[in-house]
This record gives sequence, C-alpha cells and structure tokens, in this order.
Amino acid sequence: MREDFGLLERYLDIRRATERLCEPLAVEDYVVQAMPDASPAKWHLAHVSWFFETFVLRRQPDYRPLDERYAVLFNSYYNAVGPQFQRLARGTLSRPTVAEVFAYRAHVDKAMTALLELGGDLGPATAVIELGLHHEQQHQELLVTDLKYNLGANPLRPAYRARTRSRRPAAPHSFVAFEAGVVEIGDAGHAFAFDNERPRHRVALAPYALGSRLVTNGEYLEFVDAGGYDQPDLWLSDGWRTARERDWQAPLYWERADGAWQTYTLGGAAPLELDAPVTHVSYYEADAYARWRGARLPTEAEWEHAAAGQPLDGHVLDDEPDDPRPASGTGLTQMFGDTWEWTASAYLPYPGFRPLAGALGEYNGKFMVNQMVLRGGSCATPRSHIRATYRNFFPPDARWQFSGLRLANDC
Repeated sequence: MREDFGLLERYLDIRRATERLCEPLAVEDYVVQAMPDASPAKWHLAHVSWFFETFVLRRQPDYRPLDERYAVLFNSYYNAVGPQFQRLARGTLSRPTVAEVFAYRAHVDKAMTALLELGGDLGPATAVIELGLHHEQQHQELLVTDLKYNLGANPLRPAYRARTRSRRPAAPHSFVAFEAGVVEIGDAGHAFAFDNERPRHRVALAPYALGSRLVTNGEYLEFVDAGGYDQPDLWLSDGWRTARERDWQAPLYWERADGAWQTYTLGGAAPLELDAPVTHVSYYEADAYARWRGARLPTEAEWEHAAAGQPLDGHVLDDEPDDPRPASGTGLTQMFGDTWEWTASAYLPYPGFRPLAGALGEYNGKFMVNQMVLRGGSCATPRSHIRATYRNFFPPDARWQFSGLRLANDC
C-alpha cells in the first residue's frame, strides 16, 4: 500500500485487502470457531465494518444502519457502546449469512465513501477513521491467525492456500551487543500510533545483547529432545502448571508422524522446516527455552532501542500469506515480520499514559493486566502496520498467534 494515498484511497485499499484474504475460503470456512479466542472469518468481516458504522457513520445525521441487530452481534468488547454477543458463541451465528455480511460491508463502504468523497475537514472523525484503518489491519492479522487455528483443528489438515516456498538455510546465530545508556522509547508523534505507545519517555538500560535472529525450529527441537518440557526447574510456576494441565510437549501444531516431526501450516501439513523460526509458542515456553539456553528474553525497552532504524527484512502479510521464513543476512535481522517476539515485559501503561476519550478508551487501556508484551510483527502483519514502537500483548499462555522469540543476554 502506498504511503501517499489519500484517506479515501487508503480506506478502500485496506478494505479490499481484507476481502482478498477471504478469497481462498469455501463458504463453510467462514463460520468455524474452534476455540473461544479464534473468531470466525465472517465475524471479523462484520466487526471491522461495525467499527466504522458505530464510531463514524452513526454520528452522521443522514446515515441509516442496514440492520440494527448488528450493533450487538458484532460489538467486541466496548461496554460503553452497549451489550455484546458472547465471544465464545460467535461460531453459532449461521445467520446473517456470508452473503449478508458482505452486503453489510458494502453498505458501510458506500456510506464511508460518500463521506470521504466530500473532502474538507472531517474534524475529530479523521482520527477515528485512521484508528479504524489500523484496527482493520489488526483484524487482517487475526483473520489469518484464526483461520489457521480453525482449519488446523480439522483432522483433514486442509490448506488455507497453496504455498510457493523455496527452502533456505538460516543465517548463523550470534549476539549483538548494545551499550548502557538512557534511551527514549515510545511514539515520537510523527505518524499514527495507538494510545498505548505514548507518551515517549526515558528508560535506563544496562549493557545487553540480542540474538542476531529469531530462534529456529531446529534450535527449539533440541530443547524438546533434551526433555525441556519435563524439567520443572526451567519453568515459571504458572507455566509448569499450564503445560502439565494441557499436556504441552512441543509448540502448537507440531505432530509426530512416522517417527518425524511435521507441523500444520497455512499450506496444510508439512515436514518441520528446521531453519524457519519457531512459532506458536507461549510466553511460558519462550521463557523456559531461554533459561535452558542460559539466556533470557529481552525487555521491551531493550527490543525497541535495538529495533530503531532497522530495516523491515522479515516476511509480512503483503508479501504472501505464509508461515515464517528463515533469516538471511548478517548482523541484527528479522526484527520486523515473521513472528511476534515475546518480551520479558508485562503489559503496563507508560508513565503518564492517557487512554483515548470516550468508548475508544476501551481499545487498549483496560487490558493492561495479566498480559505480556510482544514486539516486531509477524508474517500475518501488514507492512504499513509495523513500527518499532508497536506494543502487541497477549496472555502468557497464548499460542495460536504467530509468536516466537529472540534471545537476550546481559553483557
């Protein structure tokens, strides 16, 4: 997507990109919800339209909703707006049909296009539309991630789409050192940022080093083969309990077949690619692996300081929907794309944090408890949505996201 697009062109471009992600789907695929955290594709398509309808169009005097019932069905978690349909029951919504959801998108797009074609100053609505565009890009990533989980739960292991993938060896792993100092992290105010990226502030860092690339499947397999899942001294207490209760013995999607490991990918079941980054591991697994290697996970301040000014050289959604790919090149690589990187930082407000006013203040701030920060984007993140200050967050037991890790050390 070109950065010089006007607001209307960017709106239409992002909306079309969401629908292109659905082109490989059969109609049955749109409704599946294999677990409460993985929403059906149809719900994602409707919810992002609900966002523009609720926070932009309903404030326009001439707008008429297509169906008032959608206000409840497709509200995610905005209590200030009204009630929501149960998240865990989204897969029961056989109606509205897929066709009706696409008609809802078209209805919203028609009204948004008419509004944006007027030009001129839209006032506060401009910032809300900008937020809505980044919100839709977040759901593009969730759409791909949830589709992988929903399809992967099928014993037929169906492919989301065919893979066009050439294998390559991973670059050698090393540690890249950074000096101590007082650094600034957070949004500097030059472009869009979510409220949880502000305000920019100073952080004191001790000398540290980061792994030159992401940890690979082959490296993580050494941890599995060494009995890492059976050594309680490597695990946080909650992590050990969770791993025992859920019988974790390897990352999500890994399976033994005929004496060898394979994994489920967006292209279906495939042999485990040893040089590709390990993904679909929880914070607990990432932390245990780092400890087994005699290392640790980086803090989010260390990560952001190291990532500032680094090129986007990882695989992202724009390139082609696919699983993470091996690193190439030397020095610090894969800081952006391929897999989200767990950090050792709890998801907390920055000093002086202020949420957005009104219902949109629920977007990030109310989730600042019991979650860990991830950085860097993944193979399912749109290119224009990635930046060094971006703070993603998930509970420490989450594995269905494209989440991996990079090692860190004290110097």
